[in-house]
Amino acid sequence: MLIKRKSIEKEESSRPAASAPAAKPARKPKYAPVTLSEFDGVRYLHFGTEWVQGAMRIRKPNWLELEYAQQMMAWMLWLEQPRRIAQLGLGTAALTKFCYTTFPSAQVTAIELNPSVITICETMFKLPPNDERLHVLEMDALDFVNDKANVDTLDALQVDLYDATARGPVLDTPEFYQACNACLTDDGVMTINLFGDHPSYARNLKAIKFAFAQVICLPQVHDGNVVAIAFKRARSIDLEALTARAAQIVAATKLPAKSWVKGIATK
Repeated sequence: MLIKRKSIEKEESSRPAASAPAAKPARKPKYAPVTLSEFDGVRYLHFGTEWVQGAMRIRKPNWLELEYAQQMMAWMLWLEQPRRIAQLGLGTAALTKFCYTTFPSAQVTAIELNPSVITICETMFKLPPNDERLHVLEMDALDFVNDKANVDTLDALQVDLYDATARGPVLDTPEFYQACNACLTDDGVMTINLFGDHPSYARNLKAIKFAFAQVICLPQVHDGNVVAIAFKRARSIDLEALTARAAQIVAATKLPAKSWVKGIATK
């Protein structure tokens, strides 16, 4: 997950010394330490705190272990054959790997600011090397969505941007979400990981609704995560069609897509 602004670690590391000369080169940002833990066959990523930034079941490295990560794939209810998928915030590369293996015709791009996260994903979380379809880029997510070359190019955009405290997205302005919207094709869908029991939730949801034509939130999972689904254009919610599509997803991937439709039906 990307460390951008509002990060305790980056704020502390970027404070200039009181007597520093004006011509002194800017210091490189210091990131929280990337740490690991393992329990019951699952490897977890942390940024030097107890907060979990991602997980991988060691015997099933391409499976989405965490429930919220499974929900981040809810855009599949509307998009069957995406051509280009992007992930903002790499985490353990769970979503990136899943998209790469599930959609063999799609271009998959992941954006991560912290080079140590990319390295740990390559060495400890089975992230494959870049190739003609997979592009893991060390860069700022804000720069990616503001790049004019990415306008109208993405079918699916997954946003999961948290710092070491893991209590709210680090990019959360209406302008950021407008830039995300601009990157989507006309039928594009964005999913974003929010925390339902944190003050950041209402602020982010308001900003997302400002930027997108339609927003649906899935029910909160036990860890407090709420996945919001944002549409470039408004959609009619045809529960019968979504139920049929969910059955296809379950058969093809074993993801609990039927529960997503049940959650949408309650909204």
